[in-house]
Formats: sequence, structure tokens, C-alpha cells
Amino acid sequence: MSRKNASFAADLAAGINLPEDGAPSPRRPGLGSNVLTGRENRLAELAAGSVVSRTHELVDPARCRMWAGHNREYALLNEERCADLIESIKAQGRQEMPAIVRRVRGEPDYDFEVICGARRHWSISWLRSHNYPDFRFLVDIRELSDEEAFRIADIENRAREDLSDLERARDYLRALEAYYEGRQKIMAERINVTESWLSRYLDLARLPLELMVAFPNPQDLRIKHVTTIKPLLKPDDRRQRVFAEAAALSARSGGEGAPMAVPEIVRALALAADPPKRSGPPKKSGMAQIVSSETGKAVLRIEGTDRKGIRLTLLNRGGASREDAEKAIREVLDAHWA
Repeated sequence: MSRKNASFAADLAAGINLPEDGAPSPRRPGLGSNVLTGRENRLAELAAGSVVSRTHELVDPARCRMWAGHNREYALLNEERCADLIESIKAQGRQEMPAIVRRVRGEPDYDFEVICGARRHWSISWLRSHNYPDFRFLVDIRELSDEEAFRIADIENRAREDLSDLERARDYLRALEAYYEGRQKIMAERINVTESWLSRYLDLARLPLELMVAFPNPQDLRIKHVTTIKPLLKPDDRRQRVFAEAAALSARSGGEGAPMAVPEIVRALALAADPPKRSGPPKKSGMAQIVSSETGKAVLRIEGTDRKGIRLTLLNRGGASREDAEKAIREVLDAHWA
């Protein structure tokens, strides 16, 4: 046996616990004792269930915080939004898919920050406080830069329907400045999307607050709505009319009844941006005419006359008041009723 192997064998032998009557004289800790000690610790961890694999661990969710760059608004999570995941974890008896985390150093209250897996973290935390105290948070520990963390989170969440377009859009806008110095082309290349695709999300994130107040549930906004909304903000006179309508819609949204759906709100904003001019009696051409209030809100649509009469459509979603509608109807009656 070579001198190197003999030394290794001696170290291994020194690490084995022999009966007292056969115990050799103490030796300094060597490679063998370190190997056995590490293996004992590892086996103890596995037996206790705290370690699942080389990079996966089961941890206390209270020792994990959300990464500052996480693309989900954690405060919006609740039992309803996580119901499917909560039921899945209960049915399986464990969390199946690990969250991606990285270690936090120098902070006594936390060991990890969550890069991907906010819903999993919220669900496990909720279960632990609702009669399932033995559930633990399954994590995949990575060494990642902030930019790498952003791209991994984006890849994981891009296909998830439970992440709203607005959450994703705001995350992209933040990342554009934080990691790519505002260079949209470079960012699109790094996350493997087209510039036009990325632009639509950035446009959504950049919608001004004066417009966003029109939507009771901004998370319901979708990319498809941006193509209609963005042109309404130029030039400035149209922009101001849209802001005024948004404020009016916001003021009315607190009343009774179901809130307006996003498509209805978008139509109301579009009507405010380009209010039809007040018109007189319909022309013989049969073209539809819009009757508007003094403030420019659409009230009635009058469609072509014939021998039988005219057809009126009441535009009760155009933002005008009941008084506006009654006045417009009286004017139509005065003009057409002999």
C-alpha cells in the first residue's frame, strides 16, 4: 500500500468509534474523520427530512423574504388567488415544485430570498397557520446575480396565467432601467422576445396614473387594451379629456352595482377623447348621428329616417347624466314630432 493510501486508511480507522477496550490512542482529525463526520451529518439531515437533495431543502417559510425584484405583487395574494395551489399541496401532502431562492447573508431574520415561487411561499405559510404546521417550504438554492434572477423569474412566470399582464409589464419596466440601462433592444435579446412584443408591455406599464384611476381593478387590464388606450393620450387636448373622464369614472365606481368591465371603460375613454359634435336632425343620407351633452358626452345615436320614423339608441354608458339624456330626447321630439 502506498504511503498516501496508508495514511488515508489510518485516517478512516481513526474516525470509527471502537469499543473502549479496543480504542486506539487519540489521533488528530484527518481526512477520514472529516468524511465520516460529514456523512453522519448528511444522513442525520436526510433522516430528519430537512434535506431533500443536493440543492433542494425544506425550510421554514418565515425565514424567507421576497426578493426586491420579484415580479409578483405579494400583497395581492390571498386565499382565493392561491386556492388551487393550497388544495394541491394538501392533496399531495407536500409542495411538489421547489421555489427558486438565493441565500441572504448578514441578516439575522432571514436565510433566503425568493426569486420564483411567491404563491408557493404564501400557500405554505397560510397552511402552516391553518392547522398544517408540519408543512415546510421546498426550495432550490441558487447562486444568481440580480439580472440572472430576473431572467429566471421571467422564464418561469411567462406562461403562468395567474400573473397579470400589468404585474409582468411593471416588472419589465423596472428591469429595463435596472439591468439594461434603458436599452430595449438589448433587453429583448436577453429575454428572447421581439422588440415589438416587449414594447406593448412597456406601454402598459407606462400608462399614467391619471388614466389608471378609471379602472377599479387595474390587474384586469390586458396587453390587447393598450393598442386602443395609448393613441388616446395625444395630443394634449385629447389627453386632458381622457383624464377628466377617468376621474369621473373613478368617482362613480364607488357607488352601488357591479363595476364597469374593462372594455366598457375603454369605450368610455375613447368617446371622451373624441366626442362627437352636437348634431341637429338626422340627414336624409341615413348616416347615424350622435347627440352629445354640453360637456361633450355622447347621449343618443339617431339612425336614418324613413317613412316609418327614426331609430334612437340610448348611449347610457357614454358618461352623460340622466338629465342630459332627458334633455336630448326632448330636443329630438321637438325636431321630429309634428
